[in-house]
Amino acid sequence: MERRGMGAGALGVGAVGLGCMPMSWAYTASRRSGEESLRALHTALDLGVSLLDTADMYGPFTNERLLGRVLPERRAEAFVSTKVGLLVGEQHLVADGRPSSVRRACDASLRRLRTDVIDLYQLHRADPEVPVEETWGAMADLVAAGKVRALGLCAVGARAQRRAGAALHEGTISQLRRVQRVFPVTAVEAELSVWSPEALGALLPWCTQRGVALLAAMPLGNGFLTGSLTPGEGFEPEDLRARHPRFTAEMMAANQPIVVGLRRVAARHDATPAQVALAWVLAQGPQVVALPGAKHERWVRENAAAARLRLTPADLAELAALPAALGSWD
Repeated sequence: MERRGMGAGALGVGAVGLGCMPMSWAYTASRRSGEESLRALHTALDLGVSLLDTADMYGPFTNERLLGRVLPERRAEAFVSTKVGLLVGEQHLVADGRPSSVRRACDASLRRLRTDVIDLYQLHRADPEVPVEETWGAMADLVAAGKVRALGLCAVGARAQRRAGAALHEGTISQLRRVQRVFPVTAVEAELSVWSPEALGALLPWCTQRGVALLAAMPLGNGFLTGSLTPGEGFEPEDLRARHPRFTAEMMAANQPIVVGLRRVAARHDATPAQVALAWVLAQGPQVVALPGAKHERWVRENAAAARLRLTPADLAELAALPAALGSWD
């Protein structure tokens, strides 16, 4: 698989990575299988899908433990990204950026992952009660201690920023400027897809100018861009799409022209809509890495094959002309 640089250093990963969250959290619980997830992880590494993206809060903790069942025998082939700074509370998620919490969380992640070093340690959310420089400084100390190789930041406040129009990602860029003065940013993880292209406006240019990798989260639009979801189908209560405004029956039907456009391009390449959606993400720049989530070996293989798909200028123009996605994010 084509490899792409991870920041300004010598780190590199496969152009398509693997978002491991669906294996343990947020999506259809009835379709999860620990053994199938293990097969998916081994297949990913076999295919050159080296970036495995997880977080301590996924589960919580179970997602890292799952990776810990694979890493001891495949560590040299894997580039492990995990996150810190966000806890699962009783009713909502809670940010915790205290330096002491960062240090404890890193040690706990290393134990669960059964590895000596985390390749990319990302700040999942900035804590409004702690200056982000203090949190980032604690993370930088982990690099100095040899427990972490590089640092990243997850784009935050996406829903509020969508409502702000031109202010999209300004909060994230402000944070990036602040932490960059403390320790170099290697990667930023942010939503980027055919139906959520907002990161192209300000965030991607910021990353490009500074040699920072952009990890494209949700490149398949929470599964919508695969074309496998039927408008009106129900989601299990714990599935995040059950409460997602774009996944009501009305909005899924209204956004079908986007899937139709993906299918049209896919037919010309003997590909799937999902592969076209991923190829579009990869076409946005050489420092962009696609991070589709998957929990089954079949989808890992399909996603990995998208790294070989080269869209033509005509394809990209046709996709750019697709209607904007409908659906409130409030």
